[in-house]
Amino acid sequence: MSSATAGERSLIIQNQEHKPRSKTRRNFKMLKFISSILWKQASLQIANARQHTVWLFDNTAYQRVTPKSLGQGRPAWRVEVVACVFEKDSRKDTSKFVATIADLIGLDGEIGTERETRHKITRRLRPFLYQTAPAHTMVIEIPLSDDSIQLRQIGPTDSNGISSQTVDLCSRHLADGTRIRSYLRGWEGEVSMDTVFAGPEGWLLISDIDDTIKYTMTSEPTGILRTTFVESARPIRGTPQLYFHIQRQLVPMWFYLSASPYNLYPFLREFIYTYFTPGTLMLRESSWMDVGSFIRSFTTYTMEYKVNNMERLHRSFPKRQVLCIGDSTQKDPEAYAEIYRRHPTWVKAILIRKVTDVPHLEGKNSPERFRTAFKEIPENVWTVFEEPEEVYQVVDRLSQSIL
Repeated sequence: MSSATAGERSLIIQNQEHKPRSKTRRNFKMLKFISSILWKQASLQIANARQHTVWLFDNTAYQRVTPKSLGQGRPAWRVEVVACVFEKDSRKDTSKFVATIADLIGLDGEIGTERETRHKITRRLRPFLYQTAPAHTMVIEIPLSDDSIQLRQIGPTDSNGISSQTVDLCSRHLADGTRIRSYLRGWEGEVSMDTVFAGPEGWLLISDIDDTIKYTMTSEPTGILRTTFVESARPIRGTPQLYFHIQRQLVPMWFYLSASPYNLYPFLREFIYTYFTPGTLMLRESSWMDVGSFIRSFTTYTMEYKVNNMERLHRSFPKRQVLCIGDSTQKDPEAYAEIYRRHPTWVKAILIRKVTDVPHLEGKNSPERFRTAFKEIPENVWTVFEEPEEVYQVVDRLSQSIL
């Protein structure tokens, strides 16, 4: 073997001299990495009833069918658990926000006395002004049978105080359509979530909320404020009866996909449970710093948001048949058309309510808008209607598989 030249020797020496430094840097980085993990673990806290307010969102369990699971009999159930954690008694001074909303909507006798109205605005505003609780965990009790309860740790919450994670239920015996109620451990039954188990086949309904089934006036900023913070939630005339007919004819799994912020979850859940078939609410994880950004949260990037969430539903329920219902105020026609183009055998029908009880919608209600949105999509797939009674026959045809 030939000896190294002077240049080579100097290079070797130089490399050897740098090795301890490189090792030192690696050790320092490793120590820093381990320290960061230990710090994060030490900073995690368990949510407790004395200091925190917790919401658990109702959800729908599904079976992930894979080649491996097919060889094991019925696939195990999975469910996405969404929880929100807030600091108790952390509300900011609401007077500024209440005054702003009251000025914008214009207090009048139609919505009660000024004192009553301001009290209602304050109550509805509170979920928006809670301080979120990041880096918190919790444990839920999931009753999978009369004598079996699974414990699952949820979290940690992110910077918005939200935790969203998929939980494997490790159970195969529960039947399609089963409904259970899980509780937050250690909270004496105060916080719960309902889970319905949906098998891989059957119908699935995706419904918008605002101006599809609930009167919101999303095209009018003051209308959004009045219907969200002041007025009682009102269903669109005839929609509760239509949805009851859909439930009777198709028996679908229900998903309410809305661009409304997640802070409205208790308000919207109560509305749906009062007038419609309960289901999973899919709401936007958005925050706002002023009234203007709150209004924009209803109307910006709604198509992308809805398409992304419908893709998630397709991954969980690829074999289900889907009915989509929305309205003309925002981007529902375009969003539903896009998901049909991606999965034409999945989406069986699209129903769009043409909103005529809100001003300044001439362009959004024009035939040209709908023709453009549904370009190259078969006409028997999409229907634009004004009154819910007009689409009963569409639902009946779906139930008979004539479409």
